[in-house]
Amino acid sequence: MKIVLASNNAGKLAELRQMLAPLGMALVRQSELGIGEAEEPFRTFVENALAKARHAAAASGLPALADDAGLCVDAFGGLPGVDTAHYATQFGYAKGDANNVRALLEQMAGIDNRRAAMVSTLVALRGAEDPEPLIAVGRVVGEITRVPRGEGGFGFDPVMHIPEFGKTFAELPPEVKNAHSHRGRAAARMVELMRQHWS
Repeated sequence: MKIVLASNNAGKLAELRQMLAPLGMALVRQSELGIGEAEEPFRTFVENALAKARHAAAASGLPALADDAGLCVDAFGGLPGVDTAHYATQFGYAKGDANNVRALLEQMAGIDNRRAAMVSTLVALRGAEDPEPLIAVGRVVGEITRVPRGEGGFGFDPVMHIPEFGKTFAELPPEVKNAHSHRGRAAARMVELMRQHWS
C-alpha cells in the first residue's frame, strides 16, 4: 500500500518510514508527487494534522498520513505549540532548527521551570473525504537544558532532556529515541489503529 506523507520534512520521513515498516507501506513524501504544503491556520495539533492529511489525499488520490508536532513549554503556557517550526522567526531569526534552539534558550535564560512536553499528533485518512480519520497522539515530558547536548535527531532534540534516560533526545541512539519519542509513541499507536481499521 502506498501512502503519502503530508510533510516535506526529511527527518520526519526517515523516522516514520522506520516506525511504520511493520505495516509494509510505501511512505512517499508529498513533494515527490509535486504537492505543495497545506495551510495550517489552526491552534491545535490535531486540526492542523487533519488539514494537512486532507490536502495531501485530495491532491494525490492516495491515502495520507500527516504529523503535526511541537514543543509545549510549561513556563510559556504551552507555547510554542503549533508554531514550533517557526519559533525563531518571532525573535528576528531565520526559520531553522539551530535558530529555534537558540531563540528558546535565550527566552528561557532566567526561567527555573524548565518542564516541557514534545507532542506528536498523527492523522491518517483512506481518502480526502474519509469521515473516520485515525488519530494517534504521543507525548513525552522532559526538561529544557541550558545548553544543547548531542549530535543526533533534529528540531529541539539537543535541548530536550529526558529524565528516564538522563540524556537529551540528541544524545540517544536513533533506535532508542525512535522507540521512546513523542513521534515513536504516536507511530506505535497508529500502527495498531491501521491494523485494526484498515486491514
